[in-house]
Amino acid sequence: MDHTMHPDLISTLRLFIQRLGNLGASRVDDDSSDDEIIVSETISSSMPFSNTEQLTKNDICFETKLASGLVQTEEKDVNQCVTSIIQRSQLGPGFTTGQIRRIGNHFLPNKMKQVDKYSSKAFCGSYSKSGDLLVTASQDNYLRFYHARSGVYKLFKKLNAHNVSWSILDTAFSPDGNYIAYSCWSDSLYLCPIDGDCTMQEALPLVPSDTGRFCIFSLVFSSDGREILGAANDGCLYVYDRECHQCAIKIEGHAEDANTVAFADSTSQILYSGGDDGLCKVWDRRTLNEANPHPVGILAGHKDGLTYVDPRGDGRYLITNSKDQTIKLWDVRVFSGAEAVDNTRRAVANQNWDYRWQRVPKKFSTANKGKLDGDTSVMTYRGHMVVQTLVRCHFSPPVTTGQRYIYTGCGTGKVIIYDLLTGSIVRTLEGHKGCVRDVSWHPYRHEIISSSWDGVIGAWKYVANESEMHDERLLSLF
Repeated sequence: MDHTMHPDLISTLRLFIQRLGNLGASRVDDDSSDDEIIVSETISSSMPFSNTEQLTKNDICFETKLASGLVQTEEKDVNQCVTSIIQRSQLGPGFTTGQIRRIGNHFLPNKMKQVDKYSSKAFCGSYSKSGDLLVTASQDNYLRFYHARSGVYKLFKKLNAHNVSWSILDTAFSPDGNYIAYSCWSDSLYLCPIDGDCTMQEALPLVPSDTGRFCIFSLVFSSDGREILGAANDGCLYVYDRECHQCAIKIEGHAEDANTVAFADSTSQILYSGGDDGLCKVWDRRTLNEANPHPVGILAGHKDGLTYVDPRGDGRYLITNSKDQTIKLWDVRVFSGAEAVDNTRRAVANQNWDYRWQRVPKKFSTANKGKLDGDTSVMTYRGHMVVQTLVRCHFSPPVTTGQRYIYTGCGTGKVIIYDLLTGSIVRTLEGHKGCVRDVSWHPYRHEIISSSWDGVIGAWKYVANESEMHDERLLSLF
């Protein structure tokens, strides 16, 4: 592959990068940042070979390659390097969507600029659907809202959360971007208008049957904004109906804490949940019997509890993060059998460490790659650390990356970006001094927000190395 690029092509790339935010969006982002830009076809890999046998047989392999520009519609484009693609676009009709993503994926974030620094641990940080807003939550009981459209973050509101107890645990934007919901150690969720009076916080009681300490670890809005789905420490899933002003559904989902929950896609009928029992369960609300709930399928193969589940958005694929120090990619068309479920339960029952304050057992080291019998996962990703808290993972955005990457926080204070297609680590972002619990990739820009227990909210962007700063003299003309 080419490792250099002729300077004459830099100007073309500059124009391309400026238009990257328009891909699939109905607006133009005004990104006035002065980040330097260079190009390299090489993406580093710091992990050993991963077993991709199941992945290469699955549809997601081709779909991801096609979406990220690694498969072209014309046979002559298949093996072209980025330089050749850019040269041809200067003579031809311009970039295809796949080519734009392929080039853009060589500008993955590599440098952090501090957005803010809190005096307590930062637990959450996420963009709104449009990418215009950023919300963060920390252990000081505050939610903070920032304007983010221009790439320059400006704090415009602080919200003092109610009944926090230990910390705000999760936040969620409503689909229309007008409300924020948050959860903490409380029997209620809380809902607040973003542009209105921040003292007008509506409590959404869930009325759990257990009279002990209760919390929602994970919450998400339905696509129409009518419902809020939450996963609780009593092992249950709760659905709050905003129109009826009450908890509409309670699903006894997991034998232990339910740590994470998500809607499979925009239809809001299929739910994914994961818990400390190590199982990811798939629920269909159309066939659900609340009195005797049974999932339509189970995904088993992890050796410890799950901390997060992130759907790809197509109703077919999802990823799970686990205390066994792996992320797994799943195809919901292939559920796990009873053998895998039993093996997972036994593996979890044999764990005697507490991830909140103990070191990771040696049996979870990267050298221990054996799969449980019956594991139906498509791919396993190793190299990050899940300790101290419920570390989160996500697919990268479809608009700018074609969802080619999986990215996650890390107990070592890093942000790890995996290549979905190979399992290799393509970026290790170092800059925090505490565990990174939450990460959020901007929907239209190559920019990642990291929320760390060192109190720092970081914005990661692509910045050129000093040795290539001379290229900026060319870019300044555009």
